[in-house]
Amino acid sequence: MTYLTPRRAMLVAAAAAALPAPAIAQAPWPSRPIRAIVSFPPGGAIDTVTRLIAPAIGEALGQPLVVENRPGATGTIAASAVAAAAADGTTFLFDASSHSSAPHLVRNLPFNYATAFEPVTQLTSVPLIVVAHPSVPATTIAEFLALGRARAAAGNPLVYASSGNGSAAHYAAVLFLQQAGWEATHVPFRGGGPAVQALLAGTVQFHFGTAASSTALVQQGRMKGYAVTTAARIPQLPNTPTLREAGLPGYEWIEWGGVFAPAGTPAPILDRMNAALRQALALPATQDRLRQIGMVPVGSSRADFATYVTEQRALLERLTREANVTLD
Repeated sequence: MTYLTPRRAMLVAAAAAALPAPAIAQAPWPSRPIRAIVSFPPGGAIDTVTRLIAPAIGEALGQPLVVENRPGATGTIAASAVAAAAADGTTFLFDASSHSSAPHLVRNLPFNYATAFEPVTQLTSVPLIVVAHPSVPATTIAEFLALGRARAAAGNPLVYASSGNGSAAHYAAVLFLQQAGWEATHVPFRGGGPAVQALLAGTVQFHFGTAASSTALVQQGRMKGYAVTTAARIPQLPNTPTLREAGLPGYEWIEWGGVFAPAGTPAPILDRMNAALRQALALPATQDRLRQIGMVPVGSSRADFATYVTEQRALLERLTREANVTLD
C-alpha cells in the first residue's frame, strides 16, 4: 500500500480536479427545458413566430421550449438576461431587428452586442410597404418621389409616421429619404397600430407599414401602396414594384427575427439548435401560417446569420449617426 503524504495527496487531488469529467461533458443535450427569452411583448412579430414553432422545437429536441417575454428598453432587457445566462444551451434569445439598432441607441449597456452572443439562425423576414393616405396626389411611386421632392423644396415637406424613434419603420424611412434625396417630417408613435391609425385618419401622409398591417388596407383602397422595401416583389402585392425598380438602387429593408445564444455556448449545441429551428420553419403548416400573417420564413445557417447581423449593425450605426436618430 502506497502512502501519500498530505502534500502529495493535495497535488493528486488538484490534478484530478483539472481533468475533464466525462459524465458531465458527455451529458446529452438538452437534459432539461430550454428557455426562449423573447425581447418583445406577447402578440408581437417575434413572439408570434416563437410560440408558433415552440411545439416543433420541443418535439425535435425532446425537451419543451418555454417562452418567457422580457420586453422593454428596445429589446435590451431580454438581451441583458441572455448575455448573463450560462452558456450551456438552456437559454436562448429570440430577438428582432432592434438587435442591430439597440447598440447605437441605448447607453451604458452592461454587455457588448458584438461579443455577448452566438448567432444561431434568422427565423423570418417581414417586408415593409410604402403606404400613403388616399388624399396624397400621387398614383405611382415615381409620382410620389417627385411630390416629396417638390414639397421639400417648397418648405412644406410631407409628414410620415413611424412606430417609434429608432424602430424598424423609422430606419426604413431614414434610408429611403437618404436615397431619395429629400426631407420629410417624422412623427413617431408608440407602436405600429397607432401609426397606421394616424395614416388612416389623414394625420400623416405616408408610412412604412409591415405587409401584415398594410396589405389588406391597400387591397381595400383605404391606403395607397406605392412600393415594397424588399429586393423582389412580394406575393401578396405582385403588381407593386420594389423601391429598387423605382430608381433607388440597392435599397432593401426588412424587419427580421432571429435566435441567439450566450457567447461561449458549445458549437454542437448551436448546430443542433440551428437544425431544430430550420426543421420547424420548413414545416408546411409553419410556412403557411407565417405567410398568412405577412412573414417570410428564412432558416439561415449560423455563418450566414452572423454575417447578416454584422452587416446590419454597421448599417444601423451609420444611419443612426448620419440622421441623428435617438430614442428621445
